[in-house]
Amino acid sequence: MRKNLFFAVLLFLISLSVFADSAPIGYVKTVKGEAFVVNEGKSIRAVVATPIIEGSILKTGNNASLGITFKDNTVMSFGPNTELTVDEYLYSPNKGKLKLAASLAKGTLSYLSGAIAKIKPEAVSVKTPTGTIGVRGTHFLVRVEPD
Repeated sequence: MRKNLFFAVLLFLISLSVFADSAPIGYVKTVKGEAFVVNEGKSIRAVVATPIIEGSILKTGNNASLGITFKDNTVMSFGPNTELTVDEYLYSPNKGKLKLAASLAKGTLSYLSGAIAKIKPEAVSVKTPTGTIGVRGTHFLVRVEPD
């Protein structure tokens, strides 16, 4: 048990150094199986508390799942074989700067709205290979089938 905790802390510290140049916009909250966060070509295994930054690519493997929470309390959950890129994220409500744009290349996504969608619904979008989802509600599910 201590060995697993040691490795989890070590992976978390490595993830902080990999993403030290950018401020986190969210964090991994749950992970099951093999999941990864890729940024600037660097891939690290996702563990609880791994930071997510703008431009992060989130990937899950076979029989894996991943849950993340953004600064505005938006929650995204991913099923097996999913790939999503966080294209843009702005959360400065005092300055009126709000935006969440993501691209789902494949897999499944469960989305639960946070403050951005509640304050400015038109500022949230999720692109898929066949269209774009504009968020007007608080919760949706989407699946992108592989080619």
